Amino acid sequence: MIIYQLKIKLLSDTTFGRGDGVAGLIDQEVEHDSCGFPYLRGRTLKGLLREECDNLIAVLQNDSRAYWENLAFTLFGTPGSSLGTIAAMHVGDACLPDDLREAVAWQIQDKTLTKEEILESLTTIRRQTAIDSQTGTADEGSLRSFRVVIRQLEFKADLLFETQPSDEMLSILAVGILALRRVGSGRNRGRGYVRCTLHNNVGKEITQDYISLFGQIQEKVA
Repeated sequence: MIIYQLKIKLLSDTTFGRGDGVAGLIDQEVEHDSCGFPYLRGRTLKGLLREECDNLIAVLQNDSRAYWENLAFTLFGTPGSSLGTIAAMHVGDACLPDDLREAVAWQIQDKTLTKEEILESLTTIRRQTAIDSQTGTADEGSLRSFRVVIRQLEFKADLLFETQPSDEMLSILAVGILALRRVGSGRNRGRGYVRCTLHNNVGKEITQDYISLFGQIQEKVA
């Protein structure tokens, strides 16, 4: 198994929404594990990366577009994939560092910390309401609350390959990773601003190396 890593640093408060809330507390809760650690599901992250790659490919010249589309199909798979067209890459959940989660898990087991304390230490609750443009007052019933993961935290997701991916596949992946700037719920309203980077199996950042390679390949196939 070949493993690369995608690191996500939160530059703003972010909501990894799970689609529901907590009655009497908040309208939108963040996705979190049994120890209270927030995380972003791998399936969601893969979809975001695929969207960024597709957006890039759509603006390329026709001569090179088919070339990169085929690589993207190989990397991410296709809807309704069969065994022969399954994705070359599996994207794991984006989580906080392993050593931190392991240390806290022991403290929870020893009952020196609780799941709720962990969640509250890594998140906060924000509230917003709609304002009536005529009266300047809040619209009745418009108050909403949501939990956000606090900025500056860094998450890591494993990118798993059965065989060594080609340089071309890694170059289109690096472009998609660099282009991914917003994640989570409310990302079109100021939340979820992130910086993403690609790393090899020893932790070295290789994003720019493959961005440069993408430009070189594009010159040849255009």
